Amino acid sequence: MKIILIRHGQAEDETRPDSARQLTDFGQQQAAQTAEYITARYRPDCFLVSPYDRAQQTLAALQSLLPSVPSKIQENITPSDDARHALTDIANIEVECLAVVCHMSIVANIAGLLIDDYPESFSLGEARVFEMDFMMAGMAREIDRFVPDQPY
Repeated sequence: MKIILIRHGQAEDETRPDSARQLTDFGQQQAAQTAEYITARYRPDCFLVSPYDRAQQTLAALQSLLPSVPSKIQENITPSDDARHALTDIANIEVECLAVVCHMSIVANIAGLLIDDYPESFSLGEARVFEMDFMMAGMAREIDRFVPDQPY
């Protein structure tokens, strides 16, 4: 099975509550680049997304290219949630290819758990693809990575 972990695109400054922050125009472009890369190479069976607006907006770019793929909001993949609990819930989803759209630092912590290594930061809009026989900590290997344009 495959799990594709995606960090949301660039978001506006913290002038709103964290859960309501929106993608910038540049963040929308990043989401579109990542969606094009992912959908050209993979066929997710399901999208899992954080309840936060910027993750939902990043997911919308994927859904525009794969409108028939079902999506589900997972409440425990926000920036401050525990990666071990999130991975336990994610492991209960039975699909061949799952795309998860969430945030730093949880996305890096989930990736670190999957490969049993120190968490490595994700760039804005970055996607990493992991392959494993079954979803469990330490059982995956990273097989692909895509980083969209960055605001340097």
